Amino acid sequence: MSFSVFAQNKDAIVGKWLNPSGEGQIEIYKKGDKYFGKLAWIKEPNINGKPKLDVNNPSVTMKKRPLLNLELLKDFVYDDGKWTDGTIYDPKSGKTYSCNMTMKGNDVLNVRGYVGISLLGRSETFKRVK
Repeated sequence: MSFSVFAQNKDAIVGKWLNPSGEGQIEIYKKGDKYFGKLAWIKEPNINGKPKLDVNNPSVTMKKRPLLNLELLKDFVYDDGKWTDGTIYDPKSGKTYSCNMTMKGNDVLNVRGYVGISLLGRSETFKRVK
């Protein structure tokens, strides 16, 4: 009976998560009924003494945005043990993907970005920052 108790708490996702490469931490928070995530820490936040910018963004006006505190996860809703219908922005490619997230225990977050249908995508595992 206790196998999915952690997933019943829709706010279980809230907190800081380390990406698989260890280069960044995403802070997930709630705004209204939806969940968002920003890049709260970067291993190397500066280049030549200046903050790293969103240089790969296809929008000219957004190329000047600092990566630190950039909102990468947007508009997730909680539905039956998973967070769905959101998007994830990849600053390395400048692309935005559809995204779903599920928790595998209290400290492991599976993030799946995809184009079109979820089968055509890539999953990454984030670890909770203690």
